[in-house]
Amino acid sequence: MVTAVTSLGRNGLADWLIQRVTGVILLAYFLFIAWAIAGGVDYPSWKALFEQTWVKVFSLMALLSLAAHAWIGLWAVLTDYLTERLMGSTGNFLRITSQLVIALGIFIYVVLGVQILWGY
Repeated sequence: MVTAVTSLGRNGLADWLIQRVTGVILLAYFLFIAWAIAGGVDYPSWKALFEQTWVKVFSLMALLSLAAHAWIGLWAVLTDYLTERLMGSTGNFLRITSQLVIALGIFIYVVLGVQILWGY
């Protein structure tokens, strides 16, 4: 069994399962937003919708799901395609640097998203 420190789950099966669960949550959220928009929405009704706690929780679940989904997907791409053999002697350094930059970007995305959703 191959284990990597930067993967989100304990192993490949856990990562695969997290990807599928987060994908379903994102699909449900997308369908909810599409349904909300389809009825014709104006600012007061949109604001009233997003003031409800269950919508904030659902939005937070979607936000965290997108972060986890993106992290696993980008980690898989970086570890599969940015190899030391492909990039020469600096391959490991570039892959780790890329992972850190992506992790920082996802962290900022989550922090800003929580601040927007919950007003903190």
